[in-house]
Amino acid sequence: MIKPELKRLNWRNPLHWLATGFGSGLSPVAPGTFGTLAAVPCYYLVSDWPLWAYLGLLLIGSVAGVWICQSATDAIGQEDHGGIVWDEFMGYGITMIAAPAGWFWLLAGFLLFRLFDILKPWPIGWLDRRVKGGLGIMVDDLLAGAMAWLVMQGLAWGLH
Repeated sequence: MIKPELKRLNWRNPLHWLATGFGSGLSPVAPGTFGTLAAVPCYYLVSDWPLWAYLGLLLIGSVAGVWICQSATDAIGQEDHGGIVWDEFMGYGITMIAAPAGWFWLLAGFLLFRLFDILKPWPIGWLDRRVKGGLGIMVDDLLAGAMAWLVMQGLAWGLH
């Protein structure tokens, strides 16, 4: 069952489809986790791109994400609603920058990103509490992705 406030979204608006991670954020439980799960096959589709193209996609998606998330926030009428998961897509994408190939790394990136996104260690939690709107929705997940990326790269270096 879709939460009532999510019914305010306009499904003809592509920004709202993106904001909800192509509908994955509509899950009544753990929408952030389901949003990140939906990000995994999207990552897989672009994982073989040259690094410059992958980084360009993340840059465009992250900058546009401020607008995408703000559009959905305005429609829903709630600040940082859990159903808005575009930030999870970009955060997971950052986690997976230059990640080694293989299912182990897809799973490790998923778990590490979720860990940082849920626990929100400093400065992630600090930003989450102070920055509002579309930028606020995006910034904490981008930083969670960067912190998870550091751990991923450390693991990759240590295991190879």
